[in-house]
Amino acid sequence: MSIAFGYNGDMTVPFPVVGLAGKVRSGEIWGEIEAVAQWLTQRGFSVVIESSSANAAGASPMPWPAAPFPRLADMVDVAIVLGGDGTMLHAAQQLVEADVPLIGVNLGRVGFLTDIPRAQAFSQLAAILSGEYLEERRSLLTGQLVRSGQIMVEHHALNDIVLNKGPRGQMIEFALTIDNRFVYAQRSDGIIFSTPTGSTAYALSANGPIVHPQVPGIVLVPLCPHTLTARPITVPDTSVIELALYPGFVADLYFDGHERLEMLPGDALVIRRANQQARFLHPRDYDYFAMLREKLHWSASPR
Repeated sequence: MSIAFGYNGDMTVPFPVVGLAGKVRSGEIWGEIEAVAQWLTQRGFSVVIESSSANAAGASPMPWPAAPFPRLADMVDVAIVLGGDGTMLHAAQQLVEADVPLIGVNLGRVGFLTDIPRAQAFSQLAAILSGEYLEERRSLLTGQLVRSGQIMVEHHALNDIVLNKGPRGQMIEFALTIDNRFVYAQRSDGIIFSTPTGSTAYALSANGPIVHPQVPGIVLVPLCPHTLTARPITVPDTSVIELALYPGFVADLYFDGHERLEMLPGDALVIRRANQQARFLHPRDYDYFAMLREKLHWSASPR
């Protein structure tokens, strides 16, 4: 991950075409998207709305073009995401290949990734879109589901890749190797493979460590391991991790909480750092530790 400051050295608008995306299947989000789109249009920006977000308008006429993420990625200079962290995760997965920078306006519950409060949205957006911003690049993971030597599926994850027992009542068993070195055989409810970004998500609730986004690592967090000495571990993000599911066990596999896949006995999961990085644009006064204090209530007075 890297951080850089934006610039405002001339009168050129750095992001003339702005994409807008909101929470999918949320009728309430349309009013927020429409308000931002009108605000942008009044200030001379061109606006493209992501198709599933535009569908929330229903039968209402819409003066802005709509495009699905693959087309939108080639049309816009920046994307504003309105919603919670789940909405941002989905947008990041869709736009990372095109290296589109992302701005998050928090309409959700927590907002680790959508860091601009709704009440400050227009003032913060005005500054960022004029070139006053802090740019941050964050790493992703790539996971491959391998069956009989063939790659069946490959997906990116900004937060985490999770293997769990699914709806079945029994633990699962698997073997883990890192860089072709055997680490352990584990019996558990599953395991979380997290980026530093995802260390404040599911991994944190499973007693994993908080890892600063600038730390180049991959966090491994066992889920309810049968051996109580199986503890979370952070390995270099240059590592290649392979998990092999033992015969007789079936598991569910998730990428950022989506893309549910079924792992069958003998399947392997190969995880490495993705070649691409997600780009985030923050307000110039963005402070990671201030964000943690707010979201995790670290400064709350003891009672």
